[in-house]
Amino acid sequence: MVLLHLPRFPLHSLPLRLCSTSSLLHPPKSTLTTSQPESPSSQQLSLEKLFVPPETPVSLDTARILNGSNILLSNYANDAQVLQADFVKSSVKTEDCPSDGLPEFALVGRSNVGKSSLLNSLVRRKKLALTSKKPGKTQCINHFRINNSWYLVDLPGYGYASAPQELRMDWENFTKDYFLNRSTLVSVFLLIDASIPAKKIDLEYASWLGQNEIPMTLIFTKCDKRKKKKNGGKRPEENVNDFQDLIRGFFQTVPPWVMTSSVTNQGRDEILLHMAQLRNYWLKH
Repeated sequence: MVLLHLPRFPLHSLPLRLCSTSSLLHPPKSTLTTSQPESPSSQQLSLEKLFVPPETPVSLDTARILNGSNILLSNYANDAQVLQADFVKSSVKTEDCPSDGLPEFALVGRSNVGKSSLLNSLVRRKKLALTSKKPGKTQCINHFRINNSWYLVDLPGYGYASAPQELRMDWENFTKDYFLNRSTLVSVFLLIDASIPAKKIDLEYASWLGQNEIPMTLIFTKCDKRKKKKNGGKRPEENVNDFQDLIRGFFQTVPPWVMTSSVTNQGRDEILLHMAQLRNYWLKH
């Protein structure tokens, strides 16, 4: 099942409404609100740059986009809260991964991109996935069962120059084998550091996923960091736009993306809602 390759819609702009995630993820009495103000870049997106989930009607009056993303909200965005999270097992081969048939989402990215911090933020636990100041610490396919009904999967980071060449090849081989042969994989969440310009290795990874028709969501991390203009630095929003421009040719339709920060928890609820609507569609079909 490939969720990325959806039919294109007529090219025009929508007067989009950004969706408050707090009312969808939490009961009315909850005091949680979205952690960031509305993203100007989201409000200005044309329809061709939006990710429209399957079976989602596009209406000028009712279209809602998740804050800090290009993702339209669908009727499948239910049961998004994380109530329970447990480490299940580490595997070095795809065939050794859990065989219970539950849907799963894989997190992967360049070493030191903030993968473990994002995973901990999603489940609201500081030490579910151990973070380390030494990149390249994750060396296995790590499964975390969420609500006893689906998995978050932590994969080895790539691009860690200090790792032995043989070890880097092993990581790359079994990670790609997992992408190609894991039947319960709903989507790969590729983490990209938005505080710096696009890296060649990230572009190559995204293009490989696109060429192999593996469903992918771009998760832009460290969006709270601001580089000084006088030093030639760009705002995270500019790096996000640049990265999408560079990979556009590898996808039939634009991949979904979310801007995040593990410091401010920006994007946490949006990711969970996006996962929920993909997961519920996958379970139905």
